Amino acid sequence: MTQIEKDNLYMQRCLDLASLAGVNVSPNPMVGAIIVLEEEIIGEGYHQFFGGPHAEVNAVNNVPTEIIKRLNLATIYVSLEPCAHTGKTPPCVDLILKHKFKRVVIGCKDPNPLVSGKSIELMKNSGIEVSVGILEKECIKLNKRFFTYQIKKRPYVILKWAQTKDGYIDVNRDEENERKINWISHPDTQSIVHHWRSKEQAILVGWKTIEHDNPSLTVREVKGLNPLRIIIDSNLNMPKDSKVFTDGDKTVIINKIKNEESGNVSFVKLNQITTRTILTYLYELEISSVFVEGGSGTLQHFLLDGLWDEARIIQSQNKFEDGVKAPKINGIPSKTYTFAEDQLFHYFK
Repeated sequence: MTQIEKDNLYMQRCLDLASLAGVNVSPNPMVGAIIVLEEEIIGEGYHQFFGGPHAEVNAVNNVPTEIIKRLNLATIYVSLEPCAHTGKTPPCVDLILKHKFKRVVIGCKDPNPLVSGKSIELMKNSGIEVSVGILEKECIKLNKRFFTYQIKKRPYVILKWAQTKDGYIDVNRDEENERKINWISHPDTQSIVHHWRSKEQAILVGWKTIEHDNPSLTVREVKGLNPLRIIIDSNLNMPKDSKVFTDGDKTVIINKIKNEESGNVSFVKLNQITTRTILTYLYELEISSVFVEGGSGTLQHFLLDGLWDEARIIQSQNKFEDGVKAPKINGIPSKTYTFAEDQLFHYFK
């Protein structure tokens, strides 16, 4: 096996470890690290939760005591450039310099300007051999939310909706069906949506979705953390008996009227409510990803403003014949697959 093949193999292990953290580390990146000595992994770790020890620290702590003095002969693999600044934890580059690792292999540079390239320079200047860009595309893809947050100064935006085969997202509402969910997708597909929600920090809808469907917007069908609920309600029109007011889960209501805390609900006043001002607010709240579930008008605003990164569309075999038209998206989906009785279309902007 060549050195590059070995590097790829070990970096893939870093990625596998990093992905175990999921949303628990947000808005920080998912990072995995392994330490190799004489072609044997002697320590490994990953960043497990926000504010906790970083991957490099956990990997070093995992090394047997009798081997720790030999780290100057070892290689440490890490999926993202080690941090070079003090945040909630000390700089990881200091730990690497302390143990005088022989070689450091990095998946990709950190886009954070407090880090980007700085730790690489420090390690090279201290005589450590540094290799950068191993499985780089895969490392960036894993942390697409973090990269978007750092570079574009906004959360990673995923749009999602379900539509009928004839292109409707909802029925026309009247007194008989004013407040009930008109299910479009198959029940098995609905569990996928809960899985999707569990991967993001926040979920966003407009107030009419709350008025019409009275949803919980939780991940109750899968294991995971409930995302922070963000509801756009400029004039505070939502019914006060809605589940988002009464179930105790954290909810933020973006409006033009007041700033106020009331139980689990935070009212946040924005003088201008646009997709951009909402995303700026979420960025300031350190939200690195948001799952936008509608309704049609809210989704269309994100599409028209070009402020989205992915779109996931569920198309059922059902037909409404009439109703609220689903948003339109240009282009060909990157992925198309079938689940239960539904078709799923996955777009990347």
